[in-house]
Parts: sequence; structure tokens; C-alpha cells
Amino acid sequence: MPEAKGRYALGFTTLEQEVDQLPLQVEGELPAWLTGRLLRTGPAKFEVGRQAYTHWFDGLAMLHAFDFSDGAVRYSNRFIRSQSYCEAMEKGRIARGEFMTDPCRTLFGRVMAIFNPKLTDNANVNVSVLAGEIVALTETPMPIRFDPHTLKTHGRLQFSRAIKGQISTAHPHSDGERGYSYVIEMGRRSTYRLFVDESGMQRVLAELPVDRPSYMHSFGMSERYLVLTEFPLRVNPLKLVFSGRPFITNYRWQPEFGTVFTVIDKSTGAVAARARAASCFCFHHVNAFEADGALLVDLLAYPDARIIDELRLDRLRSGAQVNPTSTLTRYRIPLDGSPSAAVEIEPESLCGTRIELPRIDYSRRAGRSYRCVWGAGQSEPDSFLDTIAKVELSATAPATVTTWAEPGCYAGEPVYVARPTGAEEDDGVLLSVVLDVGAGTSFLLVLDAATLAKRARASVPHHIPFGFHGNYFAPLDRSAR
Repeated sequence: MPEAKGRYALGFTTLEQEVDQLPLQVEGELPAWLTGRLLRTGPAKFEVGRQAYTHWFDGLAMLHAFDFSDGAVRYSNRFIRSQSYCEAMEKGRIARGEFMTDPCRTLFGRVMAIFNPKLTDNANVNVSVLAGEIVALTETPMPIRFDPHTLKTHGRLQFSRAIKGQISTAHPHSDGERGYSYVIEMGRRSTYRLFVDESGMQRVLAELPVDRPSYMHSFGMSERYLVLTEFPLRVNPLKLVFSGRPFITNYRWQPEFGTVFTVIDKSTGAVAARARAASCFCFHHVNAFEADGALLVDLLAYPDARIIDELRLDRLRSGAQVNPTSTLTRYRIPLDGSPSAAVEIEPESLCGTRIELPRIDYSRRAGRSYRCVWGAGQSEPDSFLDTIAKVELSATAPATVTTWAEPGCYAGEPVYVARPTGAEEDDGVLLSVVLDVGAGTSFLLVLDAATLAKRARASVPHHIPFGFHGNYFAPLDRSAR
């Protein structure tokens, strides 16, 4: 394993230990109504044999579960036994290509990969609901089913019909009635293919041809529309097949394309509007909603895509300066123009405080106007994500920001959980997995969502590597396993 020297390098160090229903010591008091389960995924194994993964996004996935009941919390973790994981363990080396890691070290191996490509199913990005099931997701259309109680892997989710594509998103949307996602089919004629899920049955909603597909990590949703945002990090699809290079290194930053928005009607699949703005890059959409004849699209914008290279493991472990946060930015897309022509629009910065891993009151405010967004922030340029921030938006005044931080602690995504009887948008708690580098362990942090006052923490006896996303699920019915 490469030597880790940075202050927060422990967060990028392999965790091998698996535990089941381990009672955690709780300091403070958990809300009595918090009786569900927080399920998260993230990279936890960064080497296989003598080979090391290149990028934070590459490590083999591990599930983490925090169960709440009667004021107590129990912790479980388990590697996802994906085909990527099982093949790597069997061969004693990295078996499948990942985001920025190429396992084919020989010319023969590269040639065979062209004729028999194996997409990764290393679901280390998110835990969400797709086709009516809780699944772990990565950026290929290979969701992994698992038992939400035992975390045992059950294999890939099978859709009701084949939806062709090699690339997808780990951030599907739901409006309470239907689920939405997309795949990208790469080829001589490439296609963005949006699909809808209704009661576990999938159908294609829209197909959009594209010559040079963009790297998109997420997409937007309002009450009536879906939004594909193409950033000028684009690829020649044939290079993905014949270059012999890791996936993301085939993409090129081409700012002359600008940032292109395509708005799709959720009911008909028709293109309702197009817009173009100056070039930027983004991992995460925050929200989208309709107001005054326009669609407002909020996302976290970087000026370019250099953040991808900054998140290489060698840089992160060495403590090199990295800025993993971005600017909350709004784009206003007119809905009264011709959908065949892209209108030029300008970005609007909503807040001077930079954040990442954004969360909102999704169940009640997704696709609607909203006031609160929470995220992980950075206190100083030579640090990492060490702050939790609450941004309150206002139509008549500048945004206000509240933060939580503790020395030597590095915070993960703050997952919002609404109080069941609460009416306000911030009436609930935030759940975040935090690394305490001084103790060499992690803890689950519970904050009041309105004030960011600490309500409780539950200590884990080992470190939890920095992960990405997860969700809180209401009490699960064991009889429905």
C-alpha cells in the first residue's frame, strides 16, 4: 500500500474488517422518532494484491448500515460481492476497468478487452431505490441488489425490458409516482436514453442522438420536466473501445461546446426547451423547479473539470492542495421558446460558500421551490471536506450560511431526515459519517437540521473510508425480504 502522508489520508486507506449489528456507544440523545436505517456505499478497498487503484472513485465498494431504534444505534458493514469484487478476489489482482484504473497491463489483455469488454458493477457511488428495490449503484447500468437487513449481495437488478446502454447515473429521481433515470449508448451513433419506471416496469421515455457524449454524473427533475445538462467534458465513443486507456481519461475538455441544457417533458418525452451557457463542470444537480414561465436549474458548478484529476488517490493521500467544493449556481431556462433552438442563458451564483455532496428535503421539495440545501464544505485550501454547511436561500436577500466543524474531523454527505410530524423544511436531523483522524476512527454524527447543533454521536471502533452517497429508509419490514 502506498504510504499515506496527508492529514486526512486515513480516509483513503483500505478497510478490511466487516461487522454485523455492532451496538455503538451513543453520546447525547437520538430522537425517539428516528427508527429507520441509514444505508451508504463507498470505496473501501484500494488495492488488490500488488495492484493499486488510481482514483478515489475506483475502490471496491462496501455497504455501511446504521440501524436506529429505542434511542440506540447498531452498525454493520459488508463488501458488495459484485462480479468486479469476486473476480478480483479470485485472481488476486484488479479484474475490471474502473473510472481511472486500467487492469490490462499487457498488449494481449488490451486486445481481448476490445472484443470482450467487461463493464464494472462495482457499486460504490450511491444507495437508492430503482424499479421498486433498494439497490447500490455506480455509473454503469448494473444496479446491485442486496438484503437491506444483512447487506448480503443478491446479484444484479434485472429490468423488465432491456434498455440499451453502457453508462448510466447513480442518481435516479422519483416524484413519488414514477422513477426516472437514463443510460448512454456509445457507438457510431450514440444516444442518451431516458427511461421511466412505473410499479417496477420500465419503458423508454425519450431518445436523444449525440455525436460526442458528455460526462454527466447526475441530472435534474422538476414537477413537469427532466433536465439533461451536457458539460463540455466530451468523448469520441470509438476511443472508449480502441484507446486502451481507462474510462475517464478518454474524455477531453472542450469549452467551445459550452454547457447545454435539454429539457424533456416527463409525460410525453418531447423536448420542451433547450439552452446554452458558458462552459462549466458539475457532479451534482441540487434541484429544479418552475417559476414565472421558466425552469430554474440549480447545480454545483466548477469552472472546469480539473477536479477529476485532483481526486486521484496519490494526490489525496499526499495531502496535495485540492478544492473538492463548488459554487451553488442557478440557470434560468425560458419555457416559452422554440425547443429546436437553444437560447443563451447566464449563470447566477446563489451563495459564496462552496459545498459538495448536496442534500435537500427530497421527499417534499424535489422538483419544487425550496429554501434549504445542506452539504459538506472545506474550511481552508489545504484541507478536505471538514465542515457541514446549511445554506438558506431567499428571494429577497442574500443566502445565509450556518456551519458545523470540529478540529481534526472530516465530514461526509449530510443526509436529511425529516421529523415525521414536522412541517418546516428543516424540521429534522442530519446524519453524517465523520472521520476523526486524532482517534483513528469514525463516528455517526446527528445534527439538528435547522441550527446544526449537535444532538448525538455514535462512535465506530474503526475508520470508515470516505464515501459518497446513501439514504435513510423508514423502518424496514423483515417479512418483505
